[in-house]
Amino acid sequence: MTAPHHTPDLFALSEIHGPVLRPGDPAYADEVTGFNLAALHTPDVVVGATGPDDIVTAMRWAHATHTPVAVQATGHGANFPIEQGLLITTSRMTDVRVDPTTRTARIAAGAKWSHVLAAGAPHGLAGLCGTSTDAGVVGYTLGGGLPVLGRAYGYAADLVRSFQVVTPDGRLREADPQHEPELFWALRGGKGNVGVVTSLVTELLPLPRLYGGGLHWHAEHTESLLHAWSEWTRTVPDEMASMFSVLRLPPIPQIPEPLRGGFWARVALAWPGDTAEGEALIAPLRRAAPVAVDLVEEMDYAALDRIHMEPQDPLPARECCMLLRDLPSDGLSTFLEQVGPAVGADYPLLVASLRHMGGALARPAPVEDAVCARDARYFMESVGIMPAPPVAEAVEQATRRLYTAMAPYGTGRTMVNIHGTPGDDHDRARAWTPEVYERLRHDKATYDPDNLLRYGHAVTPA
Repeated sequence: MTAPHHTPDLFALSEIHGPVLRPGDPAYADEVTGFNLAALHTPDVVVGATGPDDIVTAMRWAHATHTPVAVQATGHGANFPIEQGLLITTSRMTDVRVDPTTRTARIAAGAKWSHVLAAGAPHGLAGLCGTSTDAGVVGYTLGGGLPVLGRAYGYAADLVRSFQVVTPDGRLREADPQHEPELFWALRGGKGNVGVVTSLVTELLPLPRLYGGGLHWHAEHTESLLHAWSEWTRTVPDEMASMFSVLRLPPIPQIPEPLRGGFWARVALAWPGDTAEGEALIAPLRRAAPVAVDLVEEMDYAALDRIHMEPQDPLPARECCMLLRDLPSDGLSTFLEQVGPAVGADYPLLVASLRHMGGALARPAPVEDAVCARDARYFMESVGIMPAPPVAEAVEQATRRLYTAMAPYGTGRTMVNIHGTPGDDHDRARAWTPEVYERLRHDKATYDPDNLLRYGHAVTPA
């Protein structure tokens, strides 16, 4: 079915407690704008949900009117413009309830990881968040959730106990291993293909402190450090997490001195164990070349944004990723040929990174899920900022060249959360193994046969 070109009767939405907005309404633009400004949304209707009842009402209306539906909490993953249809925003639903006895938290649909860390900190508990605590918990977890400490503890989806979810028929369901087990499977790694999550319950971990941060070197040390880091990753224990990045940082006030406006080779590190042991483990990196800026320190877990220092303000970004089987010497050389200092200061990608995978990220989930990145030894990702059309085209071309060059070292797959703008069905399928992709298509046919949830990284019903 296709999206309506004229907004259907909105009377049924009069029971919504939050705002119901249409193009031209004063608050419409603010409501539809997410963190990633590269995707400009123009839905026919936007519902600012305040709770599960609003989502149920909105989904029943969409089902009755055959209106396609998209969901947005923070918009960090807004890689695809929402045109026509219904957009449900959940940013008002930020409640987090921590149970220190069971070490769990019930997290509402629009909560960010910063909300969870603030609620868990008084109890010394934390969740498996990614590189930015500004990201939404639910969207991140539906895509599997690749944590900063993933090598030590696995994927965020591995810790989920249950979901409350509204399926496209307008039914509010509870999904866990005993109730709706297939729905529970599809929601952990299958993204938003089978329903709109209103809340989830996840385990928390005793993580009050960690040792981490970034080691930065000047451009001339990039090649030697990349090879040193690659060898080092083959020796470290599972609990040590790291990412090698080349950074071309713009001269803007949001970036602190002395990093502002320069080319840097960086290794970001996170270690949940004893600080002295962590210092000993990273000593070979500190000896590999003179460190220009050393920001590695013991910190509260809630301060882990300091490790990767991701942008805090909305911007138009083009992100992409690739799962890698391994990183042989020629693979490292290929990476440097594409993104290293020799390609020039005007190279359009802000960051290109190689993340160490394995450890707990390679272990089977306690309850089977749809996460398909467990066979990767490394993970490559890149981000380019696209403020204007000429720059956007340069970012696109550089991205294509990098991933084409690195394809011989890849598994052929991506991770759904960092896949970037989804293409055709073949491109979208790369986020899963063929077996998992076909299972998701059958689940899509069961729960969303009319393909109402067709925006973003959606699969086609079998």
